Formats: sequence, structure tokens, C-alpha cells
Amino acid sequence: MASDVAVPIANRGWDRAEQSVLWLLWGIIRRQPFTLACLVVLIAIVLVAIFAGQIAPYDPVAQSILSVNQLPSAKHWLGTDQLGRDVLSRIIFGARASLVLGVSAPVLAALIGTFLGLVGGYFGGWPDRAIGRVIDLLLAFPALLLGIIVAAALSSGFWSMLTVLIIAFAPRFARIARASTLALRQAPFVEAAIAAGLGHGVILHRHILPNIIGPIVVVLTLWIATAIRLEATLSFLGLGTRPPQPSWGNIIRDGLNAMFGSPWPIIGAGLAITVTVLAMNMVGDAVRDVLDPDTRE
Repeated sequence: MASDVAVPIANRGWDRAEQSVLWLLWGIIRRQPFTLACLVVLIAIVLVAIFAGQIAPYDPVAQSILSVNQLPSAKHWLGTDQLGRDVLSRIIFGARASLVLGVSAPVLAALIGTFLGLVGGYFGGWPDRAIGRVIDLLLAFPALLLGIIVAAALSSGFWSMLTVLIIAFAPRFARIARASTLALRQAPFVEAAIAAGLGHGVILHRHILPNIIGPIVVVLTLWIATAIRLEATLSFLGLGTRPPQPSWGNIIRDGLNAMFGSPWPIIGAGLAITVTVLAMNMVGDAVRDVLDPDTRE
């Protein structure tokens, strides 16, 4: 009889999410039209990154000694850089590196961190102590400093950057998941599920995870913007995407040498980073308003 009572209570989290999230999100967008505009901007940036090969007017790595540091014109809308490469094409292709790393790294970090937080908070004992010490150690370093240390140790490149961002973000997701799991560990419906003889995996998946997914999603949306900014910073420092492949960060770094003669690489890439991060933060705030019960009213 205990299992008949526990299971419906456990599934309530997923049912409520399915029934109310879209309705609440529509209510927030209706009250805040700027959020809808930011969402449209993000979708446009993603489409530009996906179809960069069809949209970009030039090869982003093609050099021309006859087109060095040109001002914007009908031929080159944002001018050219010090190697004669089309700035607009490089910014369009640079969106791929920034968005792929900016989205995939926080998602993978959320999966890893949430799993570790669930295990530590639910089982306690030595797994919780071991996971907690590792989390405390990594959280002692700011994300940028930790990224520089790991990137310097692993050298530059896509996989190194992905590893850097996962290591930087996973402890933050683990801390949130662990704290939420500890609060739910003594909840009546979890104790009822344990008394009913359900396995630990079933309890974690069906009873605890649905009730902690809200804060995880909120943090995920906000950290995507941080990951894009961090990737651009590391690429600017020479620890990210390897030239000549474009990234918004290394476009700005390359433009420093001719900043006063041709500032368009810095202006264009900087504007792309600013618009993307601002739009992502606005959408993240909207998701927080949807999933945080304290702000729904």
C-alpha cells in the first residue's frame, strides 16, 4: 500500500512542469516583450552559426595582401583585418565556436554536477565527503582563473576548452543539486518510497530529480552566457580556439594590432559577444521567473 501512495506524489513534479511551464512562460513574454525580442535574437544567432557556410560572403581564413585593414564598404561590410580577411565572415563563423562551447559545456557540466550532487546528498557518508571536498577545492578558484590554469596545462583547442569549462562549471551544479537533495532526503514522500522498497535509482529519478530540476535549469541558462564570455576571454588570451579558425575572442585579439587604423574587428566581435550575452541573460531571467515559485506572482 505504501508504494501506491508514494508513486503519485513523486510524479507530481513532472506533471506540474508539463502543464504550467509553457503557460507561465507565455505570461512572462506577454508582460515583458523585450524577453521575446531577446529570444528571437538568440534564435537568429543560432541560425547564423548553423548556416554560416551559406551566409558568410567569404572564406573566413582566406588572406589577401591587397585587402589589408580596409574600411567598411559594399564589398566588405565590416572591413578587413590586418591579414586581409573579411571581418563579417570571421564573426559569422566565430559564432560556431562560441555557441558550441557556450552551450555544450554548461549542459555537460550540469549533467555531471547534478549526478554528483544527487549521489552525495542522497547517500551521504564517505561519497558525500569525497564529493564535497572536491567541490570545495574547485570552488576556491574563480572560474576564469581555474580556466586559465587548466587551459595552460592542457594546451589550446576545442577539447581543451570544453574540458576547462566543464571543470569550472560542474562543481557549481553539484553544490546546488547536493543542497536540494539534502533538503528532500527527509521529505515524507521520499521516506514513503524507501519504506515501499523502491530502489535507489527509482527514488532518485522519479522522486528527487523532478523536484530539484527547476534550480538546475535556471542556473544552466544563466551559465550559458557566462560560458560564452569565458570562452571569448580564454580565446583572447590565446588559450582557446586556435587560429586561424575564428572565434569572437581571438578576432578581438587579432584586431588589437591595428586597433586605431581598423577597429572594426574589435567593434564587430565585441558587439556580437555583448548582444549574445545580454540576450541570454534576459532569457535566463525569464526562465528563473517561470520556475522560481517566489517570483511567479
